[in-house]
Amino acid sequence: MTRVVALGGGHGLAASLSAIRRYADDVSAIVSVADDGGSSGRLREAFGIAPPGDLRKCLVALADSGSMWSEAFEHRFDAGELKGHAFGNIVIAGLAATTGDFELALAEAGRLLGVAGRVIPATSQPVVLRAVIRPAATNGSGGDVVEVGPADVEGQVAVANCGRIARVSLVPPDAKPPAAALEAIAAADQVVLGPGSLFTSVLAVGAVPALRDALAAAPGRKVYVCNLGAQHPETTGYDVAAHVDALRAHGVDVDVVLYHPGALPLGRLDVRGVGRPVARPDGLGHDPAKLALALADLVG
Repeated sequence: MTRVVALGGGHGLAASLSAIRRYADDVSAIVSVADDGGSSGRLREAFGIAPPGDLRKCLVALADSGSMWSEAFEHRFDAGELKGHAFGNIVIAGLAATTGDFELALAEAGRLLGVAGRVIPATSQPVVLRAVIRPAATNGSGGDVVEVGPADVEGQVAVANCGRIARVSLVPPDAKPPAAALEAIAAADQVVLGPGSLFTSVLAVGAVPALRDALAAAPGRKVYVCNLGAQHPETTGYDVAAHVDALRAHGVDVDVVLYHPGALPLGRLDVRGVGRPVARPDGLGHDPAKLALALADLVG
């Protein structure tokens, strides 16, 4: 039996899960709950629950293909008081209110969708993403270059719109993950990080102290799936090596990096790199079938 755990958030993690379900017998997704924008942010603020949007995307990625429920979960209302809300987000919020247990709500949503795997929030409570922004050089009144000191930015949406991110962390800093997340990492034959927003998705999970420690002790091979291009302004100018350096700076070490040849410059990569054609023909996303073949070769 091949057990695989994937970490991250948003469309990137959903893309990984669509691939992983093709070769793994046991799939777990550990999903960031730092989102504070859009439908997720509104439901989070209104009901004090973890933002459901990224969790919804992962449930759908692992659901029965062609299911009417999967299509319904992705439906987004375009009028009235529900405008902007995804139907699946509202279902998850309703299940959380009914059960009084957010993890149980996700399990029930997964049962409804026929999900092949588990979707687990990265922390048992909503968290706020905080970033330290590197100093920027500006011209002073006398025309001299002045170094402006580092600044803190809070909130996933605000962080995503920043460049020069030095480090991200969470508020509260000691947010705890569910026990199921730690158990899944400890039992995994392979741990997949990315693709997706480096700081606001992948490292929003890696910044959870207990998850970071679990990754360090994980027996399974840790694979980072690099993005197909820069995400502006979050990773403007980054090559593949810069992605690995950012992971390492946050205490997340990987064994191998999977990248699409020519998508990003390699840079001075000091871990094993595997170049495979894993992009869709349009180059705008990862092809699930190609990504599955490449990741299956990297198990163990």
